[in-house]
Amino acid sequence: MLDQDHDDIHPLFHGAPQTTEFKKLRKRIVRATREAVEQYGMVEHREDGSVPKWLVCLSGGKDSYTLLAVLHELKWRGLLPVDLLACNLDQGQPGFPATVLPEFLEKMQVPHRIEYQDTYSIVVDKVPAGRTYCALCSRLRRGNLYRIAREEGCSAVVLGHHRDDILETFFMNLFHGGRLATMPPKLVNEEGDLFLFRPLAHVAEADCEKFARSMNYPIIPCDLCGSQDGLQRQQVKQILDGWESNSPGRRQVMFRALMNARPSHLLDPKLFDFTGLTLKNFDDMDDSEEIPQLR
Repeated sequence: MLDQDHDDIHPLFHGAPQTTEFKKLRKRIVRATREAVEQYGMVEHREDGSVPKWLVCLSGGKDSYTLLAVLHELKWRGLLPVDLLACNLDQGQPGFPATVLPEFLEKMQVPHRIEYQDTYSIVVDKVPAGRTYCALCSRLRRGNLYRIAREEGCSAVVLGHHRDDILETFFMNLFHGGRLATMPPKLVNEEGDLFLFRPLAHVAEADCEKFARSMNYPIIPCDLCGSQDGLQRQQVKQILDGWESNSPGRRQVMFRALMNARPSHLLDPKLFDFTGLTLKNFDDMDDSEEIPQLR
């Protein structure tokens, strides 16, 4: 089905390059996204037959544009039985081009909601000089998106984090947090009333970059965080870039490892009952038998 070409695809794909390279890229992204949606059970099958509604978060970056486009393609092809509402949260950042996304979404005939909340001033006021804004900015943004999702009757907030974001977060937690954890493709919020999905979990950042730029989407950079030097995430990204350069394909191998955890071969007693381990034949030994001594 993904190999068929159609003229009446969603406006988000109007003017798409007709090169073989782009067609392969597009199919790769669509297949990887569909795989994640199915593998992590993102589509709710409701007993009353109602259709779930997703709040698709659009920042104006390459990843969120890719997310928006691929979800609409899957929906158009009948592979994603959900309603989609695009949402941009304008956080009051100085210089943010506030008209770009509304005009784009109108032109592309995408149902959307634009919300203005000046979280920028809060972040700048609360975060000490020299510290990064990301953590507080993310919390404030997430809280507003959950609120909007409830107001719009959505069951899920959908984010554009890709494979490399997930891998970088794993190493951030490993190097700086002292834990094995990353961004899950699917989770329930603390209140228990909303899902949070990351359908691009299996998609490489480089593919998002190529796709969004090939489609000439109006990409808006995040200058708030991107302007700060020495971010731990940037350091991790550089490490991963070096590994990938020396051993092409290393990122994908490491990502597969996140899907192949073996609790019995780690050290967390909460995940595996080490104290309950016994020798296979120990309980069957006769009392008179001598237990072998280690030498």
